Amino acid sequence: MNRPVKILAIDGGGIRGLIPATLLAHIESITGRPIAGLFDLIAGTSTGGILALGLTIPKTESAPLYTAQRFVEMYEHEGPRIFSRSIWRRIIACGNLTEEKYSAAGIEAVLADYFGDSHLADATTDVLVTSYEIERSFPFFFKSSNARERPDYDFPARWVARATSAAPTYFEPMKLPAGTNTDYYTLIDGGVFANNPAACALVEARTTYPEATDFLVVSLGTGLLNRSLSYEATRTWGVAKWAVPLLNIVFDGVSSTVDYQLRQLLPDGDGECQRYHRFQTTLDGHDHALDNTSPANITALKGLATGLIEKESGNIEQLCKKLVE
Repeated sequence: MNRPVKILAIDGGGIRGLIPATLLAHIESITGRPIAGLFDLIAGTSTGGILALGLTIPKTESAPLYTAQRFVEMYEHEGPRIFSRSIWRRIIACGNLTEEKYSAAGIEAVLADYFGDSHLADATTDVLVTSYEIERSFPFFFKSSNARERPDYDFPARWVARATSAAPTYFEPMKLPAGTNTDYYTLIDGGVFANNPAACALVEARTTYPEATDFLVVSLGTGLLNRSLSYEATRTWGVAKWAVPLLNIVFDGVSSTVDYQLRQLLPDGDGECQRYHRFQTTLDGHDHALDNTSPANITALKGLATGLIEKESGNIEQLCKKLVE
């Protein structure tokens, strides 16, 4: 392969997936091409995994691919259905202390609407989606390349999307049938080890294209929280108070660590020499919890996405030129 292997990696972040979806819609508008036609490999974790699957797998064999703009609309309109919580749910979960915060019924209904009966092997571009198996304790990678070779590995796309987004404390784990009537995988959100899947994607691309000497990695974040946790505030916290903040720390910490690693592996260059592009924004003082689907937060996230596009307009234009080469 004479040209660089082109890789897209999308972070997890719940409703904040609106940010990378908006950026991807902007890239589609500039290039005039679907995202699936611009990259050789698309990787995603959690909400990023849903985007990776949605942008590469049509709902039915004859249907067109979804546009990135369609997923911007999904976050706007389907967020409240995904993160739906009845009064009864609040009671039996004791807020969020004794059970997961949300029933899986809402997210499963949305995923069924978007993916229908499509399968992982239907991906028009290679896809890598992360999850974690908690009974056997190992990272679980859904790969469209494997799905095409092994029918028993060709899971429905809606199941893959559900598994990668099963964030602890928010949704129950995904019990994924493993090809027999009795065996199964118990999967949770891949963000616990790869909230930023860019490094996993680069390794996968090097394995898939062993003769390749050049790689172009585009990594999209969902916003870094800027909320500080002081010593005085946290020194007496127990399990209940640490649960949600700790999950945010893990997700943000993993994402920033992978960003550091990729900057060392693919050092910044000027203009056309740049082979690693990370588009990330810092979240403002608004409540940007990954399950905040309020109109005010959706508006704020759209503003952050627009601000990021304006700030990075030059880099985005340079990137788009390289993507269509």
